[in-house]
Amino acid sequence: MIRSCIKVLGGCHESRLFRAGDAIARASARKCLGVRTVHTTHAISSEANRQPMDRPPPRRAMLYVPGSDERKLQKMSTLEVDCAVMDCEDGVAVNRKVDARRTVSSMLDKLSCPHVRDLAVRVNSVSSGLAEEDLEEVFKANRLPDTIMLPKVESKEEIQWFSEHVKSHLSDRPNEKPVRVVIFTETAVGLLHLPQILEECKKVSDKSLLFEAVVFGSDDFCASIGATRTADAYELLYARQKVVAMAKAFGMQAIDLVYIDFKDLDGLEKQSLEGNRMGFTGKQVIHPSQIPVVQKAFSPSEEQIEWATELVEAFKKHQETGKGAFDFKGKMIDMPSVLQAQNILKLLEKT
Repeated sequence: MIRSCIKVLGGCHESRLFRAGDAIARASARKCLGVRTVHTTHAISSEANRQPMDRPPPRRAMLYVPGSDERKLQKMSTLEVDCAVMDCEDGVAVNRKVDARRTVSSMLDKLSCPHVRDLAVRVNSVSSGLAEEDLEEVFKANRLPDTIMLPKVESKEEIQWFSEHVKSHLSDRPNEKPVRVVIFTETAVGLLHLPQILEECKKVSDKSLLFEAVVFGSDDFCASIGATRTADAYELLYARQKVVAMAKAFGMQAIDLVYIDFKDLDGLEKQSLEGNRMGFTGKQVIHPSQIPVVQKAFSPSEEQIEWATELVEAFKKHQETGKGAFDFKGKMIDMPSVLQAQNILKLLEKT
């Protein structure tokens, strides 16, 4: 088997170039296509379908729900989305922060979200001075969230602080499952320090705390550099590319910016497909109507699956003859192309 240090699309783990045998034979892939028709827009619909702890759950669409609005939180039970976030930060007014964290803690125990793969809580930033109270309230719940999200990270010291506090809470719950963590890059300083931040994330990760993804917070980033947000987001191109590159370099998922005009689904689809091509593994959403558009955009198409399956089959045949690069449908194929095909099929397994 040919070993590869290339990261699988959307994942946090090194992979091997799999055997192109029965497991990915055409019949099997076509069967997957039938399953995929459901999964591109719908999250798996039972608690048993939570992602194994050895790999991160798909986060194609990441929906924010204000933690201070109990009515909206209750509606999460009807949503079919990869990741639903009970928000204690930007979605909550300053004078409702106490109410929000208490409501979120209560809803963790009361709310059932069978069609949500990753139930998350976004606490306030370390620099806000509110994160400690948020964490204390979250850990009062009998049921912890799958993921805790830490916004506006600007230094490795914030990661150290967060790690120490979460692990302290977990020490009182020795049988608790590991807590997944998603961090946010939202300022020029945070982007500048991102390599050191991610290095620290890897350093403090252990069996109890798993740092898995980086989210690009575009509006706060625009404010931090004095940029004007435009429809094509050209002013954010450099930052988006750097977030993708840094996240993938450290084996983490990369979550793209919010498309703020939630009624413009055509524009959302265009930007989502663009983000997918750039290497992002998912996108933040602010309205339920955006979920199916985004999750479809970050899922492989039937054409991509067919191409990938046939290419890997052809690769196996040429490997048996000892050949390297080979012609496939009029194009010269080498190892990078095969790895791209592998990524597509690996992503299919996750969605």
